[in-house]
Amino acid sequence: MANEPEIPTNRTPTLTDVAKLAGVSIATASKAINGRSEVRATTRVRVLEAAELLSFAPNALARGLLSGRTGTVGLLTSDLEGRFSIPILMGAEDAFGAGQVSVFLCDARGDAIREKHHVRALLSRRVDGLIVVGSRTDARPPLAGNIPVPVVYVYAPSSDPADVSITVDNVGGGQLAIEHLLACGRRNIAHITGEPGFQAARDRAEGAAAALASAGLSMTGGRPYYGTWDESWGRAAAHMVVEHHPEVDAIFCGSDQIARGALDVLRDLGRNVPGTTSVIGFDNWEVISAHSRPRLTSIDMNLKQLGAIAGQRLFEAIDGGVPTSEEFPSRVVMRESTLPVG
Repeated sequence: MANEPEIPTNRTPTLTDVAKLAGVSIATASKAINGRSEVRATTRVRVLEAAELLSFAPNALARGLLSGRTGTVGLLTSDLEGRFSIPILMGAEDAFGAGQVSVFLCDARGDAIREKHHVRALLSRRVDGLIVVGSRTDARPPLAGNIPVPVVYVYAPSSDPADVSITVDNVGGGQLAIEHLLACGRRNIAHITGEPGFQAARDRAEGAAAALASAGLSMTGGRPYYGTWDESWGRAAAHMVVEHHPEVDAIFCGSDQIARGALDVLRDLGRNVPGTTSVIGFDNWEVISAHSRPRLTSIDMNLKQLGAIAGQRLFEAIDGGVPTSEEFPSRVVMRESTLPVG
């Protein structure tokens, strides 16, 4: 290798400097740094050593032009509040690496026309791929039209089985909640959840019923209490459950908002939580779960991890791989609203 060239301390090393230090042409240095196959292995090593010695970092735009990529990804959501999209975005950005990929975030607000507009805008910016985040777990139609870049669907799967969808096992989440309550010594367990038109509500109820059946039990009240996803329904349903089934010793709520409403009513009725009645929520939305009275045990869907996996699978597809759809388990985050009996 040639002697190290003197580079002024106030100047960033260039490809010319790398080529000069490695004793090759600028074109050869460029091909070596960008992994082109027509460069001999020994030459590539020499160029890469020179680049490392000089702390040379290729210009992002130039590197993109050479590779045919822009280093940008579009994230399309319909989650107005960011309840699901923000942790997924954070996980995806972790997967992309600090400063390595830029993410354009667009909110379609559940509007198909707005979604088409955002997709066109993102493609006009030559994004390398798209991540589509749903606001509910029901399958959604795939993006309309011919999409020339890889697409990964997160949280809400695509209705096309050929697409790549990264989702949460909500049936397993319902089972996990009941298994935790059973492990706490509870046997008279009611289930209060959201609207039955939501796949998440049906899946969590299915998992809860299966876990109870495996223990030789059934839901207190004989059925899930379907309603809305808010605190007011949690209060109304919890009051109904306690009034008609005073033997209830645990309530599995289909969301943390429902659970906070249930906690309010149990406290008003003089029920000690977790002494006489345990409560577990779903989502582990820390704005609620960590600030409830008492703090709420909840099922965490690992949304940040879901986003990281989606980012990794998108990278695989961009690099020519063929990733497949995957479903991931949830976990229990235990707080003071559930404790073992005795």
